[in-house]
Amino acid sequence: MSSTEAPAPSLGKVLITGGCGFLGSHIVSLVVKRHPQTQIHVLDLRTSNNRHSSPTVSYHDGDITDAAALSAILLKIKPDSVIHTASPHFNLGKELHYQVNVEGTKNMVKAAQDAGVKAFIYTSSASVIYDPDVELNNADETWPMVAGDRQPEYYTSTKVWAETAVLSANRTPATFLTCAIRPAGIIGEGDVQILPKMVTALRKKQTKFQVGDNNNLFDFTYVENIAHGHLLALQALIHTHKILPTIPLDSERVDGEAFFITNGQPTYFWDFARYVWHEAGDTLPLSSVWHLSADFAHVIGAVLEWVFWVMGKTPNLTRQQVKYSTMKKYYSIDKAKRRLGYSPLVDLDEGVRRGVRFILEREAEEQQKKGQ
Repeated sequence: MSSTEAPAPSLGKVLITGGCGFLGSHIVSLVVKRHPQTQIHVLDLRTSNNRHSSPTVSYHDGDITDAAALSAILLKIKPDSVIHTASPHFNLGKELHYQVNVEGTKNMVKAAQDAGVKAFIYTSSASVIYDPDVELNNADETWPMVAGDRQPEYYTSTKVWAETAVLSANRTPATFLTCAIRPAGIIGEGDVQILPKMVTALRKKQTKFQVGDNNNLFDFTYVENIAHGHLLALQALIHTHKILPTIPLDSERVDGEAFFITNGQPTYFWDFARYVWHEAGDTLPLSSVWHLSADFAHVIGAVLEWVFWVMGKTPNLTRQQVKYSTMKKYYSIDKAKRRLGYSPLVDLDEGVRRGVRFILEREAEEQQKKGQ
């Protein structure tokens, strides 16, 4: 914001769950930057990490699976809006995924309704439409969600069930408006999954292998763009709340709706990986890369899974990883453009550079600590 530009109006009181996590902390920072007069309340299981220094941000330790305690916190804060990003790591157990993503989200919805919240935004996942038998080519929000026996990823099933609960609660009561944001492949500063795993592969000298023929487009999204999408949705719900009981035209409606948010730059999976490795210092020429067919890699993955299972260890290559790196998985953001006015703020190359630089700086800091 320039010195001559007037600050955006306050959003009132905004509660951000998971606000000390990767995405949540970026949403906090963007609200502070754009709406400095907004009172931000962060609710997280532990609030010691990624804390913002702004005096407009307050932190509350809390567990969304504890319905009574959660209700007491919201009744005390009385937020105008909720952005619900809290979710456990993908690799944690099924029971925790269900408790937090499904029961915790239902608790959040109930507590928000009881506290008189006007706008409720849920951070869902683009993977809610993932079907192992279908390539996701420019998939949009008309594609059906996939859960239960047809969904191989239990975590994703829990996101489906949670999104369904949130959208079903829209306008119950009439003054309670909800929507869902479906981010795809989040990367950036603080990423704990995609970029760190790719940099680790470089450190283990695994960049000389490529699975498949690299003709599969994939969506990755810089974290600030996803935070931007959340704020646009929040502003849209606030606007809709002001004109209640009027219901917007179907072609303009945001409440009760889900939106894919990506960089709008689908890229070939291995091109993306090699750009990440390049930014992290990889100098391996393409002529030195070994190409494995997807079918052959799938067989190797199955064998390694069995061998490492016997040994009680985790293999470097699994069938799921083979599937992930060879499937087409990209989405249309036309709906978000039309109804939210969304367009990415930061292009993918710059997002990768920022995210990798963050990782390298943290590595250097750790090395410096060890040398002291």
